[in-house]
Amino acid sequence: MIITETISDRQLEIIGAAGKILTKSGISGLTIKNLAKEMKFSESAIYRHFTSKEEIIIALLEYLAQSMDERYANAISFEQSPEEKFIMLFQNQFSFFNRNPHFVVAVFSDGLMEESQRINGTILKIMSIKMKHLMPIILEGQQKNVFTNSLKTDELMHIVMGAFRLEMYKWRVANFQFDIIQSGDNMIHAVLTLIKCK
Repeated sequence: MIITETISDRQLEIIGAAGKILTKSGISGLTIKNLAKEMKFSESAIYRHFTSKEEIIIALLEYLAQSMDERYANAISFEQSPEEKFIMLFQNQFSFFNRNPHFVVAVFSDGLMEESQRINGTILKIMSIKMKHLMPIILEGQQKNVFTNSLKTDELMHIVMGAFRLEMYKWRVANFQFDIIQSGDNMIHAVLTLIKCK
């Protein structure tokens, strides 16, 4: 399995090209043959870096997981209020996906979750990283009476994450044709309206 800390520039180039193919042609279009053609490589050159299509998809998802973890940690500072942290967390993610839509495709590709248990496990890892950063923000907001206490912290977190996933899925299905930054901001403020103490 590729560990993202040791991913080479060439492997990064390959997963970027794989993301482009996923965006254009979906999971069925992502073959080693198509990848080699996209990169103007021989198929054997791809196999020198990855043993299979599954390894490439897992590396793409692992890279996203690590990137999220680092970006969230850097975007949120101790001094911010729970509401500011909440906004920053989601704005950071919408901004990243706006620049890198192929990662949305990797997480929301039709058929991707049927590909393998290892891919499923990596998608779950991405969700757990989101929860790791979101849970303390919601908990702090509840402790400071900024966010409602009428629901448990984990229930609130699932509602918030569900709203985020739906927004990303809508953008994916619309073939990225609307402004995800603007609609993401609208979603952030709508969710805040729902979860803040009245």
